[in-house]
Amino acid sequence: MVAATGTTGTTGIIEATGSGAGTAGTSLAADYFQPYSVVGLLAMVGVLFVAVAFGAGSLLRPVVPTPEKLMTYECGVDPVGEGWAHTQVRYYVYAFLYVIFAVDSIFLFPWATVFAAPGYGAATLVEMFIFLGFLAVGLLYAYKKGVLTWT
Repeated sequence: MVAATGTTGTTGIIEATGSGAGTAGTSLAADYFQPYSVVGLLAMVGVLFVAVAFGAGSLLRPVVPTPEKLMTYECGVDPVGEGWAHTQVRYYVYAFLYVIFAVDSIFLFPWATVFAAPGYGAATLVEMFIFLGFLAVGLLYAYKKGVLTWT
């Protein structure tokens, strides 16, 4: 990197003089983009690796299509009927509620460590009860809507 030399003006900024001033800007840009070029190079190597692996697999595998190979496979059982099956939304709601409460419980651990710190006890306790109140309201709403009944 070429450093610009010169005198400081009234604003305190170094005024560039000499022949090295033009190359300082290009060197600064090269230093700025150098980490990005490493990431780009690694991305290209990764894409190339995947392309070579898929290409080698398509060249080396045997291709013998039979009716058994073209049939839909379902856990070792021959498929019967149509491929359309109804799934109740209730299972997605259970999964969604689980994710919500699992993620929310993660926030209790940092609060527990801050609660132990001197000077933060009362504020942290109030915030924790407000947070738990929001969770209780959400759980009460799900209960009132009948989402939590298993039939």
